[in-house]
Amino acid sequence: MARTRITPLRLDGENAEQKREEIRRVFHETFSLYESLFDHLQDSAAWVEKAIPLRHPLIFYFGHTATFYVNKLQFAGLIEARLDPHLESVFAVGVDEMSWDDLDETHYDWPAPESVRDYRQQVREMVDQLISELPLTLPITWDSPWWVILMGIEHENIHLETSSVLMRQLSISRVNPVAAFTPWDQAGTAPQNALLPAPGGLVELGKAKDDRQYGWDNEYGSHQHELQPFAAAKFLVSNQEFLAFVEDGGYHNPSYWDEEGDGWRRFSRAEHPPFWVPNSAGWLLRLIAEERPMPWNWPVEVNALEAAAFCRWKSTQTGENLRLPSEDEWRHLRNLSALSDSDGWEDAVPANIGLSVGCSPCPVDQFPQGDFYDLMGNVWEWTSTPIYPFPGFEVHPVYDDFTVPTFDQQHNLMKGGSFISLGNEMQQEARYAFRRHFFQHAGFRYVTSTNTVPEVPIYESDALVSQYAEFHYGRSYYEVPNFAAAVAELALRAMAGKPLRRALDIGCAVGRSSFELAKYCPDVTGLDFSARFISVGVQLRERGHFSYTLVEEGDLRSYQSIDLATLGLRESANHVHFFQADACNLKPLYRDYDLVVAANLIDRLHHPRKFLDDIRERIVPGGILLITSPYTWLEEYTARSEWLGGYKKDGENLSTLEALKEILSPYFRLREESPLDIPFVIRETARKYQHSIAQATLWERL
Repeated sequence: MARTRITPLRLDGENAEQKREEIRRVFHETFSLYESLFDHLQDSAAWVEKAIPLRHPLIFYFGHTATFYVNKLQFAGLIEARLDPHLESVFAVGVDEMSWDDLDETHYDWPAPESVRDYRQQVREMVDQLISELPLTLPITWDSPWWVILMGIEHENIHLETSSVLMRQLSISRVNPVAAFTPWDQAGTAPQNALLPAPGGLVELGKAKDDRQYGWDNEYGSHQHELQPFAAAKFLVSNQEFLAFVEDGGYHNPSYWDEEGDGWRRFSRAEHPPFWVPNSAGWLLRLIAEERPMPWNWPVEVNALEAAAFCRWKSTQTGENLRLPSEDEWRHLRNLSALSDSDGWEDAVPANIGLSVGCSPCPVDQFPQGDFYDLMGNVWEWTSTPIYPFPGFEVHPVYDDFTVPTFDQQHNLMKGGSFISLGNEMQQEARYAFRRHFFQHAGFRYVTSTNTVPEVPIYESDALVSQYAEFHYGRSYYEVPNFAAAVAELALRAMAGKPLRRALDIGCAVGRSSFELAKYCPDVTGLDFSARFISVGVQLRERGHFSYTLVEEGDLRSYQSIDLATLGLRESANHVHFFQADACNLKPLYRDYDLVVAANLIDRLHHPRKFLDDIRERIVPGGILLITSPYTWLEEYTARSEWLGGYKKDGENLSTLEALKEILSPYFRLREESPLDIPFVIRETARKYQHSIAQATLWERL
């Protein structure tokens, strides 16, 4: 049996210099493997053609994993300067589509693949140099600078997988085979599936902080659950087993689909799994770069909505109550298999995983793992569990929005990894979640069980997000008016008599000012660096409501909710679009605004002068720039050399207002009604509040 394409890394070891070279090897192997995946693209059109409307074209993902290194290393203070600010803005943020009908219709001027290859080479050399120079102490912990490099490696592993899925969705004429990604070459008749008993028992999930393998934030903490005995399918559902559902009209019978699934079914007009290709001679299966006669004994690859619909249909055929397994049930089966974790494998790999045996699924009866097959590898397994935080969860400060935006009950966990999964994806503790309509190299098995699927908390418990939700939408404290609404009102007064076609709310946080502006502006863009904040605005725009918890004292919490209709903001909410962005490195498409609001932003930027120099080019003549800030300059956000004011210059006090005048006056006129003060209160607990005063200035573009 072959080994995985790239040997898993461990965080411990006896020799730091050996570990340094091991990390260097894995970095280069991962970086090169990812680049070789894109050799599948046949011509220049393939790079910029969207495989599906909900995702960027593949040129984006080719650049994205490289810019991730630069952006995270700079954020962590490990490098001082960017390599290419333009590319690092264009490739900064991907697309996690908010619903199956949320089409990304943004037009980009994509760079040529050759220029992106050159840029990737620069990034490769920069990271290699860092690997040579960074002091290394073992074991590597998540507050070590080396964690950021490992994060970049694992991030590239994720996109190796998701980019390969997009290639399967490109027109077959756009791709060529690549020898390094040759698929499995055997197929046949599928075995008869059967339910096998699984004993009950205590299941424990969660990593300790001193675990010897790299982990993403959602893996840490501790979860326990006592399971009753249940039964699970011996094999993953095969293409042959799923065919009966297709032929019985399963895609045309709404009774097999829940509300979300039926909405997707009707919108997509799906009639069969996404990689099945109808043909006059019979079904074909689309792989990355070929279509072959249907391998009926390979696992079917579907989204979670299709998998759940099959389970309902199968229940009517068998009289049993079948469903997808929960995360706890999957993990219990995995434990029963007695498989070691990925860092314990020697030469033999006990699964179709890590590109060890081919770049495709394989027969569902190829890899026994205890009494069951493919609990690890072949294709990911959908579960019925939306991702949620374990007790003890905390975000990693360098990538604080990796998981938190998915704690929304819209993202279900997938377990076990696929044929192309590498690194962290191969671990038993790995927790990856995708929207239920999302396509991945993913299939499923079914269970019949009296175990209840755990309730996932519906209230946002992220302390900072909840604090800002209350600040923007909650009660007023100490008779201080709502700050976000007051800022929007000031901006709208300044626009009286002027055209207001497009507005930008930069540093929008959880979005109240954006919604307020949308009552009078037909096109409002809300940008913030934190996807955790942006996700609140997105949920409000989609659903009109959002729930969160507030700290009262100690461990005591109260439960709050936001309703846009009650605030008079529901009808115009569709005028707002929220995106994640770095205010100091905005994409070129954010321009031609009549109004830009930058509320309490400049003293939290790493390069505030760069922001001010850039933003003026994005405002039309006669347009308004509104800046508010309490001018609380702190070195944890802004290096002292970058402060605009708050220090002595040539022996005299320099205020931020004076600096703003110096920077902006050549291009703007300071409006006569400013500066003025706007107070605000942020609630931390029932008995602790921050009472601050922001200075507001209005600038009219010359």
